[in-house]
Amino acid sequence: MGSNNNNKMEPPQPTPLDNIDFESDEEESPLTLSQSFHFETTTTTTSSHMKSQMFRKLHSTAFHSVYIVLFKAKINVLLPFGPLAVLLHYLTGSHGWVFFFSLLGIAPLAERLGYATEQLACYTGNTVGGLLNATFGNATEMIISIYALKNGMIRVVQQSLLGSILSNMLLVLGCAFFTGGIVHYPKVQRFNQTAAIVSSGLLLMAVMGILFPAVLHFTHTEVHFGKSELALSRFSSCVMLVAYASYLFFQLKSHANLYDSVDEERENNGDDSDDEEAPEITMWEAIAWLTILTLWVSVLSGYLVDAIQGASDSWNMPVSFISVILLPIVGNAAEHASAIMFAMKDKLDITLGVAIGSSTQISMFVIPFCVVVGWIMGQPMDLNFQLFETATLFITVLVVAFMLQEGTSNYFKGLMLILCYLIVAASFFVHVDNKSGEYHKSYD
Repeated sequence: MGSNNNNKMEPPQPTPLDNIDFESDEEESPLTLSQSFHFETTTTTTSSHMKSQMFRKLHSTAFHSVYIVLFKAKINVLLPFGPLAVLLHYLTGSHGWVFFFSLLGIAPLAERLGYATEQLACYTGNTVGGLLNATFGNATEMIISIYALKNGMIRVVQQSLLGSILSNMLLVLGCAFFTGGIVHYPKVQRFNQTAAIVSSGLLLMAVMGILFPAVLHFTHTEVHFGKSELALSRFSSCVMLVAYASYLFFQLKSHANLYDSVDEERENNGDDSDDEEAPEITMWEAIAWLTILTLWVSVLSGYLVDAIQGASDSWNMPVSFISVILLPIVGNAAEHASAIMFAMKDKLDITLGVAIGSSTQISMFVIPFCVVVGWIMGQPMDLNFQLFETATLFITVLVVAFMLQEGTSNYFKGLMLILCYLIVAASFFVHVDNKSGEYHKSYD
C-alpha cells in the first residue's frame, strides 16, 4: 500500500515545474520580442547592405564595360567623328566632309562590332561564335547596302559588296599572310586545306551566279529584253541562298570535324592552351553593345550613303572607286585587324575563317539577300555586275584559289595578294561606270 501511495504521490510533481516554465515564458517574452526585433532589423540592414553592394557592383561593371568597349581600344579616338559628321550634315552643305567624317566614324564602330562578337563567342563556343563573327563582321556592309537600295542606288550596292569581297580576299588575306610570314620566318605556316578548298568552290559558284546574267545581257541573247536578266538573277539568288544554308549545315553539323581537325591537333600539342583568353565583358553586356553599335552604324550609314554622290563631285573621284575601294576598307576594319592578329599568333585557320569566310558569306548570302530585298522593295536589283566588275571578281577568285590549294602560306604569297589589290584599286580609279545615267560622268 505504501508503495502504492508513493506511486500516487508522484504524478503531482510536474505541476510546479510547469508553473515555473509558464512563469519563465512570461518573464522571457519581452526579451524574445526584443531579440526577434533585433534579428529583423539586422536582417533588414544586411539585405539593404547587400542591395547597395549589388548596386555598386552593377555600377562598377557598367563603368568597366563602357571603359573596355569605348575607351580602351586606340581606334576609338575616331568615335567623335561620327557625331561631327551628323552636325556637318545639318550645318553645312559640304558632302565631301560629311562623307569623310562618316567614313572615319564608322571605322571604329566596325572594329568594336567585331570585338563584341568575339566576346560573345567566348560564351557561345567556337562553332556558333565563328558564324556570329562572320555575320556581325558584315553587318556594316549589309546596313549600308540596304540604305543605298532603299534610295535606288543599285550600282552602289553592287560595287560596295563586290569591293568587300575583293578587299577581304586580296587586302585582308594578303596582309595576314604577309605579317604572319614575317613574324614566323622561316617557318612555313599551315592551315586546313579541306576547308579552304570548300570555300574556294563556293566562291566559284558565286562567280557563276554573277557571271551568267552579265553574259546574257552583253550577248543580247535574252528572251525578254530587260526582264529575263532580272528573272535569272532572282532565281539564281534563291539557289545561292539554299547553297549557303546547306554550307552552314555542312560546316556546323554534318562535317564539323573537317573544320576542327587542325585546331584539335594544335590543342593536343599544347600550342594554344596558354593563349586562351577570358572574356572581358559578360554575355548580356556583349549583346547590349552589339545592339547599340549596330543602331549607331545604321544612323551613320544613312548620312554616308546620302553624301556619296556629293563626295564624288567635290573630290573629282569616280563613284566606282569610292564604292569598291573606300567603303569596303572601312567596313572590313574588324576583319582586317583580327585576321592579322590571328596570323601573327600562327592561327591561320581562324584567319581563313575571317577573311575567306567573310567573302563567302557576302557572295553567297549578302548579295542574294539584297536581290531578294530589292525584289520586295520593288527595286530592280540584279546580279549583273557589268563586264568590268565581273571579270575582276572572276580573276580574283582564281588567283586566291590557286594560293590556297597547297594549304600553306608565307610572306611572298601575302605580298602578291597585296600587289594584286593595288592593281585592282588603280583600275577602279580610272574606271567610269556607264550603266546608270545618274552616276555617269567624265573624269578628264
